[in-house]
Amino acid sequence: MPSSIEIKLCVLVCIFCTLNNNNNNNGGIFVGVLGGRSGKALTTTQAGGGGGGHVSSGGGGGGAKRGTTTPPNKQGGGSTTFNAFTSAWKAACGSTVASTVYIPKGTYMVGPVKFNGPCKAATVTVQMHGFLKATTDLSRYGSSSDWFEFGWVEGLTLTGGGTFDGQGASSWPFNKCPTNANCKLLPTNVKFVSTTNTIVRSITSLNSKFFHVVLLGCKDFHGSEIRISAPGNSPNTDGIHIERSTGVTISNSVIGTGDDCVSIGQGNAQVTITGITCGPGHGISVGSLGRYENEGDVNGLVVKGCTMSGTMNGIRIKTWANSPDASTASNMTFEDIVVNNVANPIIIDQTYCPYASCSSLAPSRVKLSDIFFKNIRGTTSSPVAVTLECSKGAPCQNVNLQDVHLDPSNGGSVAKASCQNIKAKYSGTQIPPPCV
Repeated sequence: MPSSIEIKLCVLVCIFCTLNNNNNNNGGIFVGVLGGRSGKALTTTQAGGGGGGHVSSGGGGGGAKRGTTTPPNKQGGGSTTFNAFTSAWKAACGSTVASTVYIPKGTYMVGPVKFNGPCKAATVTVQMHGFLKATTDLSRYGSSSDWFEFGWVEGLTLTGGGTFDGQGASSWPFNKCPTNANCKLLPTNVKFVSTTNTIVRSITSLNSKFFHVVLLGCKDFHGSEIRISAPGNSPNTDGIHIERSTGVTISNSVIGTGDDCVSIGQGNAQVTITGITCGPGHGISVGSLGRYENEGDVNGLVVKGCTMSGTMNGIRIKTWANSPDASTASNMTFEDIVVNNVANPIIIDQTYCPYASCSSLAPSRVKLSDIFFKNIRGTTSSPVAVTLECSKGAPCQNVNLQDVHLDPSNGGSVAKASCQNIKAKYSGTQIPPPCV
């Protein structure tokens, strides 16, 4: 049996398969998606059940099947590129040995793609060096709210320095979510669904139509050296959103968007965020929580060594008023945070509700407890640097502020703190002065 399979997508020629016993010293499978320029007709060839040897557009390699695809669409996402990506993934995922999908340098126009498992391979690596551009035609996404989806895979690594460009500028005017609670969601750049033991490293996401990176139901996810960028006025372009996941670490990443740089949603446990440079955007947020029925609790969050510059918020915890069910968010530590010209460096907002239906508010039913703000320093662009607005129905418990030093960025008088439904604990430096 051959120890490796190489699948290549070549410019103007074909996708061909090579059965090569010497290609991979580790005995794994190597799957390459090579070349790739929009507007070119490509031919696909797949290895069949025959023996070894070279399988190309000329036949050979017993059992090969060959077919011609249509040219890619200039708007992005022609069927050729889509078929090449999905074929490469199927080959890698279906292997019984460790496998790699290789996407080299070049620009690829591609519509929505699903890289889903479960896989036979113990590990699958996507080595991405290319520049991927999403189609701007929203009709191509159908009912899907994702551009790239990695789902139900164990042992996935995504790396290589490549870029996902969502080309979202033409879609942002269609985003009605800031004003309409029943809006249709635009596509997310990259979503990870129910993955286990995942590594994402040295990847860039640009101009997503909606959220850039989403983790949903993941376990043991480790992201680092991720770069995310969208204009400060782009709606709902959250950098990394985490929901119903356990054992997540995000580190040493640069994020600038029109919304939260990192948002920690409901149902998360043991999440660690370190070394994030954030701005523009809305800072690092827990929430929003308490909007829907049956939301999971949040427990065990550490945010440490992060810098926010020119953002709306620094560290924010937001829960919905009128929340239908009770839930909790506890054991959260925010430490060694630097804010530069940030409007709300520290904010707990338990009356969050951005829609007109919020004119009559019932107290939030999300209980916040065991929260620690340590060594938060820098400058604020607003007169109120610390806002602790807790729920009247479920007041915050054991909120601690230690060594907080926040000066006005314009050099004016000392900023203020504002508190409701809370008796916080203070130690060390406190600028602004604590609430009385």
